[in-house]
Amino acid sequence: MTVTQPDVSVIIGAYEAMPYLVECLASVEAQTIDSARIEVIAVDDGSTDGTGDYLEEFAARAPMPVTVIRQENSGGPSGPRNVGLDKAAGRYVFFLDADDRLGPEALERMVAMADENGTDVVLGKVEGVNRNAPKSMWGKTLKRTDVYSSNIKFTLSAQKLFRRALLERHGMRFDESLWTGEDALFTMEAYLRADGVSVVADYTCYYLVGREDGKHVTKSGSYTLRFDSARALMKLIAEMVPAGSKRDVLMVRPFQVTLLPQFGPVFLRDTEEVQRNKFELAKPLMDAHWNEGVAHRLKVHERLRLHLVAQQRPDLLKDVVEFVKAKRQAAAILEKRGTRVYLVYPHFRAKKAGIPDRIYLAEPREAKAFLGWREGTADSFLRRALRKARRTLLSRNVTPGGRAAAV
Repeated sequence: MTVTQPDVSVIIGAYEAMPYLVECLASVEAQTIDSARIEVIAVDDGSTDGTGDYLEEFAARAPMPVTVIRQENSGGPSGPRNVGLDKAAGRYVFFLDADDRLGPEALERMVAMADENGTDVVLGKVEGVNRNAPKSMWGKTLKRTDVYSSNIKFTLSAQKLFRRALLERHGMRFDESLWTGEDALFTMEAYLRADGVSVVADYTCYYLVGREDGKHVTKSGSYTLRFDSARALMKLIAEMVPAGSKRDVLMVRPFQVTLLPQFGPVFLRDTEEVQRNKFELAKPLMDAHWNEGVAHRLKVHERLRLHLVAQQRPDLLKDVVEFVKAKRQAAAILEKRGTRVYLVYPHFRAKKAGIPDRIYLAEPREAKAFLGWREGTADSFLRRALRKARRTLLSRNVTPGGRAAAV
């Protein structure tokens, strides 16, 4: 008898997941896609709260094939996901966290989207339940997009539909050496290798559930793990994307989402030793990957803070963080007939600080909020940087007699 290949392998890594697991599995059972088209591979990662037993009970009565694997605790989500991926037979795989749940039509809609458009990754709209969820990428349904021309880089969790052939072709697995951010690394690589990405924005496919006991992997761990995560993601981007605007677009994500929070209000509560250590951990990352192409894509206060980190100026950074923490609105100085807007955060034009004006120059997306601003031909942060680079290059190719050397 020929066994038909399932469309989707739903991979569930579960650790101490009760009672949330009950609703999670109920949402799988309630899927509108034919149960013959899916399989479930559930990995109990050494639970002691009855998670493994409940998975066994579900497997005995579920309408679709369910494989339950019980193992010693691995310490993180990567191990169970990799175990499940090794067992998967579906054309697609979907990683479902045991705390969360699916919308009833989720798998049917995502599989249809991938099949109709030939895309390798499908994002289904995520809604938070007692916790925040990413929002900027759900503006509209996209049949085919990529990581550069959309906001999908700001959702790098693993809860996506992935074409299994893509993962197998490139030997993709979750990095078990990372204790946080392992899903960001996996998902970014998938985005970069994919033949197209689709976004289902008109239906809530995934409910991201906040546990009342506060036990969620993204809420735990030392600050050093965040630097490990940022380092790994920056390294991946640098290896897979040539230097230039495309790389800069992607580098915004680890700088803004992973690194910057370490130099926000929490920095003021850190001990001096931790503050020093954070600057030490950040230095090689700033030296290797921080540039003006990344900087101009950030808001002024974000750019300013990271500039001070790059310059190793914790003394100046504290003043800026205090200002931001107080949620004060920076005053705006309009120059060049309103076509330049400088935001007056601490140390603006202070000679002792020596911070270039361009760090405080608002890009149009931020400047337009201020009365009197008008879009014109005045310098943007990036244009000024490019002109400075051209002048530097030209000066290096001038002969002693004053003429430009042939290049």
